[in-house]
Amino acid sequence: MSAKSLDMRRSVRYKKRNLTKEPKTSPRKKVGHHYKNFKEWLLQNPTEHIVQMDTVEGTKGGKVLLTLFWCEEKLMLAFLLDSKAMDNTVAAMNRLEDMLGDALFNRMLPVILTDNGTEFADPELFEYRQDGTRRTHLFYCQPRCSDQKGVIEKNHEYIRYIVPHGTSLDGLTQEKVDLMMSHINSTKRPGLGNRTPIEVAMERFGTETIRRMGLTLIPPDDVNLTAKLVK
Repeated sequence: MSAKSLDMRRSVRYKKRNLTKEPKTSPRKKVGHHYKNFKEWLLQNPTEHIVQMDTVEGTKGGKVLLTLFWCEEKLMLAFLLDSKAMDNTVAAMNRLEDMLGDALFNRMLPVILTDNGTEFADPELFEYRQDGTRRTHLFYCQPRCSDQKGVIEKNHEYIRYIVPHGTSLDGLTQEKVDLMMSHINSTKRPGLGNRTPIEVAMERFGTETIRRMGLTLIPPDDVNLTAKLVK
């Protein structure tokens, strides 16, 4: 009984296991929220405002970005989170609702498509307010089918121009993230008739709405998609 770890040759070679503290969510909660259900919902509820949701990591274990992408307008928002814990992603969603107000949130985010990450595991936490009223509908891509939400994955390239893969996000603030997203959303897109996502979103949702979201239209000659922007 006096043996220690150093006395056991194999034991000292093992790395300490990282035990997740994220509570497990029953797969039954996702019944009715699969990709086939998403397609069925769209047939019954045609809408232009389809939002895709994802997270962008910096270094492992560090801060992450929660991203929301309006497919029609090609508008992307990002919220800086301390980790990918579901409490943080839900809190960011609640913060967005506070920024927009209940009615505008319902109008702008009628349906959200995301992946099967643990940070999105419980659809009810995203779909319903604390008073039990519905604010959105959440659906999940099929496992290992990230192409089903490929437009947000593609749009993440703009973030990677400014924050390359492997770069820590710990030095960022939400103010810097808002600045980064203002520059990204002020970049002209051929798919929008060479207009910017902010310009299109202003027409559809109003200038005041874009201001509430923390976004500012940047003049074309001032758009900066390099790491210097957030230094």
